[in-house]
Amino acid sequence: MSQVFLGVLAVAFGLLACALLFVPFLAITQRREGRLTLRTTVLGIATVVYFMALWVYTLLPLPEPEQITCVAEPQLDVWAFTDDLRDAAASGSALTHPAFLQLALNVLLFVPLGVLVRLVLHRGVVVAGLAGLALSLTVEFTQFTGVWGLYPCGYRLFDVDDLLTNTAGAVLGSALAFAVPARLRVPPSRVAFVSAPTPVTRARRLVSMLADFLVVTFLTFVAFTAVLVIVEYIVGIDDFDPDASWVTGVVSATTLIVTGTVTLSTGATVGQHAAQLRYRASRDGSLAHRVVIFACGIGGYQVLTLLPGPWAGVVVPAFVIASVIAVFFTREGRGLPGLAAQADLIDSRTLERTPTS
Repeated sequence: MSQVFLGVLAVAFGLLACALLFVPFLAITQRREGRLTLRTTVLGIATVVYFMALWVYTLLPLPEPEQITCVAEPQLDVWAFTDDLRDAAASGSALTHPAFLQLALNVLLFVPLGVLVRLVLHRGVVVAGLAGLALSLTVEFTQFTGVWGLYPCGYRLFDVDDLLTNTAGAVLGSALAFAVPARLRVPPSRVAFVSAPTPVTRARRLVSMLADFLVVTFLTFVAFTAVLVIVEYIVGIDDFDPDASWVTGVVSATTLIVTGTVTLSTGATVGQHAAQLRYRASRDGSLAHRVVIFACGIGGYQVLTLLPGPWAGVVVPAFVIASVIAVFFTREGRGLPGLAAQADLIDSRTLERTPTS
């Protein structure tokens, strides 16, 4: 398995993890900082992709159980790497010697950790070093224990020098983070949460729509997996067709019931809750108002995907495009649901701060 392929795999897994974590990430960031900024988003993606890359590079490729070579004894000589360096120097091509490259890669692999500790956690060299040591220990024990018992024995060497070089890399990364502009290193706020309403921007509305789409995608996957498990392992049918229309119907109905229940019972979709948005009209609490909001938003999208034949391939993209365009050409980005329900899009904390009679 080539290093390039591992890199692509790490990025792909990292982006998938980002998609799964986006809604809670949005909800937490919106409440702590009052808005989702480019800085926070980039740091969040970088953190997830880095940790995914770390595990991909240290654990993959996984060996076949029948081809595994057990590593009996760990390497506990703290200064063994100095002998490797002397051998590299004596070879006449130290910079390309495998021993030197291994040490250098061990350091470089943990440099991003030190940078992220300073930029994300706003902590210094000591915390970066401790984080590097703890993470390195986790990786080494995962390898030494055969992925915590998944394999009968450890298939990679537990090397105490890896702990030293990994920790050094994290410390080096923390120091290098000072090269990042100060405005990116300074914590955005020490306030535990933002209680006052913040401006409702079109970008915020688009982010809430993206969150709703990701929620529907995730629920669809969960529902489809549940149907497969129930049919194959509980009912005991081995030869059923997972592409059958009844499977699609059950999965779609389940997803629609979940998202519809949330919207109709609370007055906002999951994505709107995460972004702290709410539609407000003269009859804000009426069931009809909530049905229109749902039907002209994520609910309409879900229903249209059920259209037969090529219709879904035409109507669904058209609905999505119209929904996005409407955000830019309606007052405060209220979009199709706001137009249909004659409702304004507001920060949900506005309702919490409005005095009741």
